[in-house]
Amino acid sequence: MTTDSATVDTFVGPLTVTSDGRSIVRLEWHISAEATDAADPIPTETAAASDPTLVEAVAQLRAYFDGRLGDFDLPVDFGQISDVARTVLTTLAEEVPAGTTVTYGQLAEASGTGIPARAVGGIMGLNPIPIIVPCHRVVAGDGLGGYSGGLPGHELETKRRLLEFEDALPQPLF
Repeated sequence: MTTDSATVDTFVGPLTVTSDGRSIVRLEWHISAEATDAADPIPTETAAASDPTLVEAVAQLRAYFDGRLGDFDLPVDFGQISDVARTVLTTLAEEVPAGTTVTYGQLAEASGTGIPARAVGGIMGLNPIPIIVPCHRVVAGDGLGGYSGGLPGHELETKRRLLEFEDALPQPLF
């Protein structure tokens, strides 16, 4: 599979989005070469501009982080994950709009898969396309829950910042 990638600077760190020419297949936080002591393998946005799917993803990511877009409209390919995980992630993308949150249990129920809430948490950790498939909108019944996105050491801070940005941060329970 041939892929192209582009990196977009955001307030939660640089994000590298990857396309196979038909779908978005990955979004991850880009760690600089200085931080990893490795060569930077990410092509520039200009080099990847021949992929219309990637160009549209970059445009939508910019619009999202500029506050002009709430939900993404991009083809995604989750790769080799289970049918249950695919169903849960698709339900999340289609039924939990910007500005809202859903608990792990609510998403488990909405997916119709019959899996427990804890399993939904595991699936969120497997999401290869965070933000576009908004796993940051899935919270625990008593707080934020976990998050595996973000720069190393800033995962929960990243989730909190994304939810604050969307004006969807759940109120603390007292």
